Amino acid sequence: MLRARRTAVAWAAALAVALLLAGYSAWSYADTRGDDALSYGKARDAALGAGERGVARLNTVDAAHVDRDLDGWLGVTTGPLHEQLTRTHASDTATMKAAGTTTAGTVTDAAVTELDTRAGTAKLIVTVQVRLTPKSGAATTDRKRFEADLARTAGTWKLAALTAVPIGAS
Repeated sequence: MLRARRTAVAWAAALAVALLLAGYSAWSYADTRGDDALSYGKARDAALGAGERGVARLNTVDAAHVDRDLDGWLGVTTGPLHEQLTRTHASDTATMKAAGTTTAGTVTDAAVTELDTRAGTAKLIVTVQVRLTPKSGAATTDRKRFEADLARTAGTWKLAALTAVPIGAS
């Protein structure tokens, strides 16, 4: 009988500890969900991801699909950069079709240097490896560095400006 009582007390204690841990976990999760640092981190990650995809897109053109790829450029841009690409769309298309060169941009590293979630703006630094395959001749690989300005439009981050940073500049 004493043994049964000890077992029951042990089970009750284990249940109490489990309930306390479950309660603490629920409270901790609820507290973290509303955390400003968490929402800032999510915004930073969203801006970084959109910026990386946008810069890679702007450094990629398939010679067989120039129209599609340049339309893709317009899809990842906003503001002054979008306006500039819209103005030069026809001449860029003709130039790239005539050249017949395919480029494939791959972001090798990127970082958010500024983020203002209230204003919906961000700045990134990005390094890109670009594989150039001309119509004739050997393919080459080039490395580029950019500074990108992003703006949040309708909840989506888009490139508003893209500036080449020369190698050796700081």
